[in-house]
Amino acid sequence: MTTSRPGGWQAMLEKGAPEILKQVSGIQQMILADGALSAKTKTLMMVLGDSLLNHSEGVNHLANRARSLGATEAEIQETIAMAFLMGGLPGVVTGANAFKG
Repeated sequence: MTTSRPGGWQAMLEKGAPEILKQVSGIQQMILADGALSAKTKTLMMVLGDSLLNHSEGVNHLANRARSLGATEAEIQETIAMAFLMGGLPGVVTGANAFKG
């Protein structure tokens, strides 16, 4: 799986260290592929992680990716509820970006 649009860090690596980007992208694709956990579940886990790490743009991008993999709004809502459980109000405030237009 590749991202639909490269992030700032990816563009910088592509310009400054393309071999590192190639290696990182290969590892990402391997980890994000369907396995014991589906790609959808792994993407929802990334939404949770970005919510807890206060990466609001990442939450929005990843929630949209999860939707494209078949995640329902109820699954995204439960993921944001987990952000609240694990990270308190800051987790849910950042997680709210999953519903940004």
